[in-house]
Amino acid sequence: MSEQNRLEWRRRLDRWRPEIRTNTTIRLGGGVVGLLAIVALVGPLVSPYEPTTQALESRLQGPTLAHPLGTDALGRDVATRLTYGARVSLALAVVATTIRVAIGTTIGLLAATGGRFIDALLMRLVDVQLAFPGLVLALVIAGVLGPSLRNVVIALSVVGWASYARVVRGSVLAIRDRPFVQSSKLYGTPRRRLVRRHLLPHVASPVLVLATLNLGTVALAAAGLSYLGLGAQPPTAEWGTMIAGGRNYLRSAPWLVTAPGVAIMLTVVGFNLLGDGLRDALDPDHIDDRKRRRT
Repeated sequence: MSEQNRLEWRRRLDRWRPEIRTNTTIRLGGGVVGLLAIVALVGPLVSPYEPTTQALESRLQGPTLAHPLGTDALGRDVATRLTYGARVSLALAVVATTIRVAIGTTIGLLAATGGRFIDALLMRLVDVQLAFPGLVLALVIAGVLGPSLRNVVIALSVVGWASYARVVRGSVLAIRDRPFVQSSKLYGTPRRRLVRRHLLPHVASPVLVLATLNLGTVALAAAGLSYLGLGAQPPTAEWGTMIAGGRNYLRSAPWLVTAPGVAIMLTVVGFNLLGDGLRDALDPDHIDDRKRRRT
């Protein structure tokens, strides 16, 4: 990264930092997401149980001091499996969202800077992808590829990149004709350098907001695919498979479904709050309004 790029990013971070620090929604959502990340990282290290070790003599025990969230039908500690499942579910969400961002950003930049023909071709591809219901298409792809965590990532990545392409294309088109971009073109700046120096910094904030909002829905979709038997397979600890394994014990052992269900709910709510807060904090008009009110 060149010195000018570093200065541009530093200037933007200096502008965003006060807004992020004072935004209550960001702090609340970030606290929930941070708590989930700590549980995923630290929980398996401090748990005295293994997520796949069976203890049939302790099956379907309610919450106790030894098992704070009870045990499942095979005597496995639900709290331990929940923490291991947090690792799997959050990792799936992060990996699938990262792939979505990479594909969508690349296609959006190519569409906005590649000329009318490339723009029309890529946008028709985006329209075709958006014409299919995302979850249904993910079910089809995961069903064709077979049940596995890798195939879940592929399915969720394929169905979600189009929204990023549209956001990036719209952001680039909004600044493409501004004087600082045109002057760089007149100076003969190569296209790759132009994109890296002037276009990417302007699309970073909307892409970051969209990715944050998508993380929760991707985690929910991954759990849904695992619940249907298309994702993680037993005995892997994953929130969707935990709900699937406990659905037959709703009356006698409701904690089997409640614990992973609450974890999924907190994940979605946390990322949605964080994304909403970032959307407000990184919006240039919102920042300017707050500065005017302060003065």
